[in-house]
Amino acid sequence: MRRAGPVHLNPGEVWTPEVRGLRTCAVMSPQKRVKNSETPKRTSRGSNSYQTNLLDWKLKEDDLSNSKSILKHGQNNPVEDYEHADDQAEDALQVAVRYFEKGPFKTSQSKDKTLEKHLKTVENVAWKNGLAPEEIDILLNVTLSGKFGSAVNARMLKCMIPATLISEDSVVKAVSWLCVGKCCSSTKVLFYRWLVAMFDFIDHKEKINLLYGFFFASLQDDTLCPYVCHFLYLLTKKENVKPFRVRKLLDLQAKMGKQPYLQALLSLYKFFIPTLISVSLPVKKKIFFKNSENLWKTAIFAVRQRNQGPSPEPLKLMLGPANVRPGKRKWNSPSLIPVLDSSSHSKEYGKKGMSLSDYLGRNRSFPVEQLKSFPQLLQNIHCLELPSQMGAVLNNSLLLHYINCVRDQSVLLRLYHWLSQTLQEECIWYKVNNYEHGKEFANFLDTVIRAECFLQEGFYSCEAFLYKSLPLWDGSCCRSQFLQLVCWIPISNFSEVKPVIFDHLTQLFFTSTIYFKCSVLECLKELLQNWLLWLSMDIHRKTVLDSPLETTFGGSMNSVSELIHYVGWLSTNAMRLESNSTFLLHFVLDFYEKVCDIYINYNIPLVVLFPPGIFYLALLSLDSSILNQLCYIMQRYRKNLTAAKKNELVLKTKSEFIFSSKTYQEYNHYLTAMVGCLWTSKPFQKGSYIDSEVFKKVGVAKYKKSLNLVHHPALLSYAVSFLLQERPEERTVNMSSIRGKKWNWYLDYLFSEGLQGLKLFIRSSIHRSSVP
Repeated sequence: MRRAGPVHLNPGEVWTPEVRGLRTCAVMSPQKRVKNSETPKRTSRGSNSYQTNLLDWKLKEDDLSNSKSILKHGQNNPVEDYEHADDQAEDALQVAVRYFEKGPFKTSQSKDKTLEKHLKTVENVAWKNGLAPEEIDILLNVTLSGKFGSAVNARMLKCMIPATLISEDSVVKAVSWLCVGKCCSSTKVLFYRWLVAMFDFIDHKEKINLLYGFFFASLQDDTLCPYVCHFLYLLTKKENVKPFRVRKLLDLQAKMGKQPYLQALLSLYKFFIPTLISVSLPVKKKIFFKNSENLWKTAIFAVRQRNQGPSPEPLKLMLGPANVRPGKRKWNSPSLIPVLDSSSHSKEYGKKGMSLSDYLGRNRSFPVEQLKSFPQLLQNIHCLELPSQMGAVLNNSLLLHYINCVRDQSVLLRLYHWLSQTLQEECIWYKVNNYEHGKEFANFLDTVIRAECFLQEGFYSCEAFLYKSLPLWDGSCCRSQFLQLVCWIPISNFSEVKPVIFDHLTQLFFTSTIYFKCSVLECLKELLQNWLLWLSMDIHRKTVLDSPLETTFGGSMNSVSELIHYVGWLSTNAMRLESNSTFLLHFVLDFYEKVCDIYINYNIPLVVLFPPGIFYLALLSLDSSILNQLCYIMQRYRKNLTAAKKNELVLKTKSEFIFSSKTYQEYNHYLTAMVGCLWTSKPFQKGSYIDSEVFKKVGVAKYKKSLNLVHHPALLSYAVSFLLQERPEERTVNMSSIRGKKWNWYLDYLFSEGLQGLKLFIRSSIHRSSVP
């Protein structure tokens, strides 16, 4: 044990050692540190300083003896040793914070070993446990007041990591130091980056928003401008948008060029008040800012892991709060979804014995922690206090209802920003050969996807994430989650989406297994359904005639049509690569089951037929289920085209979205080929896509009479079974005997075997009187 040595004091300073007694070894929580930090930090100086010093030396000796007994008692217990060391680190942090609070001015880092020692203490504790709100308040005040050099200030800002929350008053006081001009430009830049990274940890934003004019004026500094724009993008509310600010941003853009951060703020202003801005801005939402959280992201997750314990598994979204106890998980699994917590002040009523009604009467806001039911949400929807970190809403269906109903754009912007930064940081295929937290990231994506399904709306942040990550995706990591994100891409111009999404997906599609191809086709079917639902809602919301949105609706319809043609091209080539696989053909026809009913089911004037390469493969398939599915699709195409024709005759007006005669001609051509193959035994007449030489090469000389409901390769087994019902003892059957009345009996037999698609097609397209 090291002996107590002499203590060097500055002139007039009284050394006050800590009084320790025998104590239990426990890790000091941030809450405990907060409480301890409220005790007086300075000992009053007076005439009795000599007696105080003697008393202090006596207490110090007692403290050393107690420490010896503690170490001797716990030397065989490594857990207690570790916890005791943690307590000592906390005590050292308090000493270091007091040192910086009273520290010298403009002290050189390299010449002061004491400064370096205390600085390392703050760094070690901050990166390990995080700092309490009071500690951040003191250190922020020290950093921006210019007491120390810029290198020290930068190190302190980089370790300014909250254990729980950051007080709004601390930020306001820190901003006030910017007006004094004591800190250098690099410190200001780092401070704004810190504000952006810690924005969701600040307990309230009302007082900070009152300083909006000061932040906006800082845009004139070319160095600060990108970071101030990012902070204003998070802070801006509708009432902050003023004409003079729009003019100032336009002047800056004329001076600096079309910088993405300026365009981001202008786009936000235009989003709140479209009439104020007439210049053209980027329509697609994208990442406008460089990521400011890289310096603190890892430490924040580490602090959450240590202070909050194991993170829960993503819960199934139910109508109620997400308070189900999760199963056990690995102790080192970080939580990507923040804990639901509106602010530290929201718990005031619980600590002071205050009733909830008294708390609401005083604060006029309802904390999200108390939200338990849907009726409660309806009663308090006007005074709901949202969580300090918007990512917490993803696990709570009641808050998702709130977002869906209220449509507060500032709330959505906060959520999109948090989601963008989290996806960008946690995408594991950015990190080569690092799949340690693959399961946690997949669970996080599942939570995001459930929120999108709950809202029936895709997040623009996820779309931007796909743009950046798809070129780096290997096609196997988080495959299910990734393809589900593709399903929720918002409807937009297909020519813009194709190069950044579908071209990369095509490369993976053609070079992967048949199971991956089937997954992609299922994903594109879900994407088409979501686009059709959004488009059908737009039809009811917007008036098509004499509306400036007419071209937008027409453009959306063109995007849907191009998506269907893209899938047709993809499917045709996939069938060639997979040797006309029946398994793959089922997924292709599932997609066209959705396509064939667009006009009737979604009231959208659009009919797109499948390509010949898919039609003839299904028509000549050896699988009866494929032929049955094809018959059903053809019958639904007939229903949709007939309804569209009747609607045109009733309205007697020429619509912009009228079907071309080419669509009807192509359908009639397909219909003729099907009737010839299944009924009249006259397939592939003039104009057929199949050359007669193909049948001669495969040995089918009499192909014109060898295809009908009896001789079709997919139905041949049914014909044999039908004939064996009459004479089961027969070794040979005469297929040509199925004619006349027996033909009708054979049809009924086919229908009884579950070929309902064939039944619908024959009843709608063929007159039963013309029996072969």
